[in-house]
Amino acid sequence: MSQGDKDQQGRASLDWSRIRMKSRQQRGHKVAVGALGQTTSAGCTFRAWLDALPDFLGARELRQTVAAIVAARRAGRPVVFAFGGHVVKTGCSRLVIDLIQRGIITALATNGSGAIHDLELAETGATSEEVGDTIRDGSFGMVYETCERMNAAARAGAELGGLGYALGKLLAEGQTLYKELSLFVAAYRAGIPATVHVALGTDTVHMHPHADGAAIGAASLADFRTICAVAADLGAVAPGAAGGVWLNCGSAVVLPEVFLKAVSVARNLGHPLDGMHTANFDMLRHYRPTQNVVQRPVAAGCGHAVIGQHEILLPMLRQAIIEAWET
Repeated sequence: MSQGDKDQQGRASLDWSRIRMKSRQQRGHKVAVGALGQTTSAGCTFRAWLDALPDFLGARELRQTVAAIVAARRAGRPVVFAFGGHVVKTGCSRLVIDLIQRGIITALATNGSGAIHDLELAETGATSEEVGDTIRDGSFGMVYETCERMNAAARAGAELGGLGYALGKLLAEGQTLYKELSLFVAAYRAGIPATVHVALGTDTVHMHPHADGAAIGAASLADFRTICAVAADLGAVAPGAAGGVWLNCGSAVVLPEVFLKAVSVARNLGHPLDGMHTANFDMLRHYRPTQNVVQRPVAAGCGHAVIGQHEILLPMLRQAIIEAWET
């Protein structure tokens, strides 16, 4: 059909004889045989199972995160585990503690929720109430032990240089029934930074009549300055060498914002942070972790995201790390 021909409605028709084609061999491909998943046998090792995963999307991001963590530690660079309260609430405390004890995780950062659930689990062996059952009668969050202990840690933290350190010291040196389950105790014993970044009014302990805003603010500000110093050390020591890793696990707002500011402080003070990797592990893909952790702070290809349930991803991440670390 020539260019002047028209269709049944009188509109000019396309000249299909001019369509340009090419061979498949000339086209770039995103999927190739070598990246397909492999089958494994019953009873196979974790390493064999991990190696058999398809080399796409989340599986590739998981492998890249593990490689960055192992490279960071072998180069003597930090690995920071920033976590929200759901990491504790989904039963993952032992996994993080193990990585602290192995020397893989070298700093912790959390929000008020993460600190509260860690404290309750350590002191009571249980945490987290059913909010829907208690919000209607005004009893939600109104437990005096948690409020008293967290506010005591805040007052001590204002004097000791940080809420996270004070909480770890309080739990480690007190009559804490389940202290072996506390991330803050593990950090305190290992001598690594553990910081708590509080947004006033977001935590149940702020409802206590004796909550001291000045102490909470002073202790949390001290922790911000500590984590800025940690972030400043995330760069590689030489061009082309491995940098440190910042892991954001289960915090959609507070910790991504804290990290962004810490990165700005570090670079403002002359720390370029070249070679740094970041990763976000969460149940959903949120705006702030995507922008403030995975994309903006790092060079292209150095930010990773793995989406899924903490209770599945974190055991997988830990096992993958130790398999690579001990090779």
